[in-house]
Amino acid sequence: MMRERTMGNSVTQLYKKLQEQHSEAWMQCVLQYLTACEPFTRSCVVRPVFAEPPLLPALPKPKWLLAIYARDVLERLNEVKAKITSTFGSVLKMDSTKKITKKLAGAAAGTAAWCTSIGNEHGQVLVSVLTASEGHALDLMAAGLMRRYREAREAPPKIMYVDRDCCSQHGPCRVKSMFAEWDGLQVRLDIWHFMRRFAAGVTTEAHPLYDNFMARLSTCIFEWDAEDVAALRRAKEGELAAKRIGHISEEVVKTRITRRELALHCRRRTRGVAETTRLIAALIRLFDSAGGKDPLGVPLLDHERIQQVWKEQEKHISCIQDPEDFPLYIKTGTLKKGGVELCCYRCARGSTSLESFHLHLNRFIPGTSASDAHFQAYLLEGLMRWNDDRMEDAVKGAPSLHCYGSALKEAVDQLSQTVLGRSWDERYPIPGAILSFFCFIFVGELLGMEYLYRQTGKTLTQVLQNPEEEDRLVEEVNDENIQDEGFVEEIIEDITVPVLYEDDPCHDLENRPLLMDPQTQASTPQAPASLADLPSTSHEGGQRPAASVLPSTSQSDVAQVRHFNGYFNPSSMSLYFTYVALVDLDQ
Repeated sequence: MMRERTMGNSVTQLYKKLQEQHSEAWMQCVLQYLTACEPFTRSCVVRPVFAEPPLLPALPKPKWLLAIYARDVLERLNEVKAKITSTFGSVLKMDSTKKITKKLAGAAAGTAAWCTSIGNEHGQVLVSVLTASEGHALDLMAAGLMRRYREAREAPPKIMYVDRDCCSQHGPCRVKSMFAEWDGLQVRLDIWHFMRRFAAGVTTEAHPLYDNFMARLSTCIFEWDAEDVAALRRAKEGELAAKRIGHISEEVVKTRITRRELALHCRRRTRGVAETTRLIAALIRLFDSAGGKDPLGVPLLDHERIQQVWKEQEKHISCIQDPEDFPLYIKTGTLKKGGVELCCYRCARGSTSLESFHLHLNRFIPGTSASDAHFQAYLLEGLMRWNDDRMEDAVKGAPSLHCYGSALKEAVDQLSQTVLGRSWDERYPIPGAILSFFCFIFVGELLGMEYLYRQTGKTLTQVLQNPEEEDRLVEEVNDENIQDEGFVEEIIEDITVPVLYEDDPCHDLENRPLLMDPQTQASTPQAPASLADLPSTSHEGGQRPAASVLPSTSQSDVAQVRHFNGYFNPSSMSLYFTYVALVDLDQ
């Protein structure tokens, strides 16, 4: 019950659930005993004396449960590490995070600065290590990963996406030097991190034009596949026609297509160095002028800072381009919308999948802290289950049983081949010989806390064989401080997905207001300038005004008015809320 890292699955929650079930079972036994005794109280002349029911036996404490769970993982350590280190990929992503290191407690507290992970195109994690620093501290991890590929005779990866050290003016870049054994490896900068660097040039991210700027920046980098977009539009037209909403214009169809649908059904590609440079430069000039100010005249971009950012990032334009003659999209299936069969794609570009993993990595460790031994147990168990859950994207076929034990699956598979003449789990069978090979070869590869302690010269604290006597290794769990989360897949909006602007993101912007929603392309309604602009509310007999008195306003217009993304001066605030109140009366 402790293995699955899901919402609320902490050792304290497990203790509470066991306590509730244990108490209910004990109460049922007491009820049966008293029910059996009750007839004798009525049939006997002399009231018999019955023995008291036995007391409720005490349950093991949360510390004891945690120690048992850690011992269970350590007993399966070779199998767990073998399953993690038997993962490969052609497109790798490397990224680091600091959040999880704050949960280290006890002797290991403060020893780790970063947690660095490398994932593949399917969202699986090949290696995750804790380090005291970045840079040269990762050389041992790179050497172990290259050895894994070499010993398993796997083809070296073709591309690696990183958030830094993507290029160098003097010789090969830092990442290329780390993985020197892979001659054909192409190092690319993650576009999400590239776009986030431009945030250093804005006055504030709360500016009403910030979202518009980032949306157009992604359009400067990417262009959509015309055939995929046309198919999605036909599907959306079919959906709208089935709802019979009236005339369906091209603008209406465009506003109904979401970013999530675009990312799922449409492929995109980078525009090339020259075209991307031209478009980004034009976009910065546009938003760095009078057109990039809000209604109060506050500019979006700080002129000096944005020029400095553009000067530093212009050299990385070549680093974000897609590699030539390498497919970055994997077809995962089809979906029928509006009578049109649409392809579903999974993109291998960028490190967005690692960003999602790091969000959940912090949740592998329940509560607010853990000792080094339990930290390692939680981390390795979580990595193994994370990879198994994402195996459906790596291997096509029907979903398998939710069983993570390789030994059990191997035993069933062998007997199935003998009795039934086929593999029981044809989607992803793991032959015992291959698993034994990985246990023998790669169980020595350093993961998690082992990598950190190789740098600091320390050793993992051993979990004692008598958990009842264990007080110093397992920290007391405080229910009030528990913030237990799981890794239920969460959808994070990808800012690198461009919206459906014209081919040129700066096209005809001089003739259109910049203050518009990037998804709907609809101008934000403004508050009335004066009371004279408000509709008349005079009426006789206390009757509410007719609908024709108020301006024609749709429900979506009301929502846009209520959530006006701009700034108000005090004098216009009262006028604005009066207008909203009148609109509410009409609705």
